[in-house]
Amino acid sequence: MKKLIIVLFIVMLICTGCGKEEKKTVLQDKVWPEEVLDDLFFDYYQEASEVMEKMTLEEKVGQLFLVRYDVWSAKEQIKNYYPGGYVLFAKDFEDHTKATIKNELDNNQKLSKIPLTFAVDEEGGYVTRVSRFSQFRSEKFQSNQYYYNLGGYEKLKEIEEEKAKLLLSLGLNMNLAPVADVSTNVNDFIHIRTIGKDAKETSTFISNMVGYAKDSGISSCLKHFPGYGNNVDTHTGSAYDKRSYETFTNSDYLPFISGIKAGVPSIMVSHNVMESVDNTYPASLSKKVITGELRNKLNFSGIVITDDLAMDAVKSYVTEGSAAVLAINAGNDMIITSDFETMYKEVLNAVNSGIIEQETINNAVRRIIAWKHAYQLM
Repeated sequence: MKKLIIVLFIVMLICTGCGKEEKKTVLQDKVWPEEVLDDLFFDYYQEASEVMEKMTLEEKVGQLFLVRYDVWSAKEQIKNYYPGGYVLFAKDFEDHTKATIKNELDNNQKLSKIPLTFAVDEEGGYVTRVSRFSQFRSEKFQSNQYYYNLGGYEKLKEIEEEKAKLLLSLGLNMNLAPVADVSTNVNDFIHIRTIGKDAKETSTFISNMVGYAKDSGISSCLKHFPGYGNNVDTHTGSAYDKRSYETFTNSDYLPFISGIKAGVPSIMVSHNVMESVDNTYPASLSKKVITGELRNKLNFSGIVITDDLAMDAVKSYVTEGSAAVLAINAGNDMIITSDFETMYKEVLNAVNSGIIEQETINNAVRRIIAWKHAYQLM
C-alpha cells in the first residue's frame, strides 16, 4: 500500500509538471515585453494576436471606431470599413420592440468578421436611451442618486443587475456608465449624473458599480476622465478646467483609481482642457493626459475611449478630419464618432504615410480584441 501511494504521488508530480510545461509552451508562442505582463487583458493577448495575424490594415483601423449607429448605413459600413462597434441612441429604440431590436443587432453581428461591440448610455435618470420607452421597461431607470438614497448599495446592485439583464437581452454588450465624476454642488452641470458625494464615497460607489457590471457580464465604462468638476457642457462649447493639479490627484482621480483597481474594462476621456497638464488640447486629444496621466500614472491598461469627436468642444481645436489622428496618437484605443467614414480614411492615410505608427495601431487593436475575448464576444 505504501509503495502504491509513492507511485501515485510521483505520477501526480509528473502530470503537474506536464501541465505547467504545456501552459508555458502556449505562452511562449510569442515573447511578450515585460511591461504588458500585468495588463488587464494580458491573458487574452495570445488569442488576440492570432486573430490579428489574419487581419488587414484596413480591418485593424476599423476596429478603432465606436460608431454612432444608423440602421441605414450599418450594413455597408460593416462590409467596407469593419467598425469595432456601434453606439446606439434613443432614436434607435423608439420604434422597436425587444424582439425586433435584438433581431436587427443580431443580423449585423452576423455580417461582421470581428464581433461588434454594441454600446449604449443607460446611466439612468437624466441619461436613458432604452428604458425611457415603455416597451422595454414599465418606467425608466432613475438616477443612481435616487436609488442610493432609496436603499443604498443593495438597491444599486439590484438595479444594475436588472439593467445589465435588459441590455444583454437586446444584443447590447456595453453600457457607457457609470459616471465617476466627483460633484457635491447641485449647480454643477454634471451633478445630476453623479452619485453626488465626495471623492471618498464616489470611489466606493465606483468600485461597487464596476463589480456589479462584471458580475452581470456586461462591459462598463468610467467617465469622464480626468474629472468634470464644475465645468460646462462640452457638447455645446469648450470647457477650460483651471483647477490645480492637486485637486485632480486628491479628488477627481480617486474614483478612477478605485475603478481601475476593481478591473473596469474601459474609460472614456472628456473634451475638457486640463490646463494644469496640457493647456493646448482637450483631454481627449492630449497625449500628456491620456498617456502621461491615465496610462503611466494611474496604470490603466484597458480600453481608452474618446467622447464623441463630433462635439463642439473638439471642433474648435482641430481642422476637419484631423481629430481622429490626434486621438489615436494621444493614446486612445477607440474613437466615438458620427463621422465614421471620413475619420476612418484619415486614420488609414495617416498610418500609410507614417504619421501614425503601425505599432500604435497594433497595440490598440490587440487590447480591443483581447477585451472582446474577455467579455466572451469572441
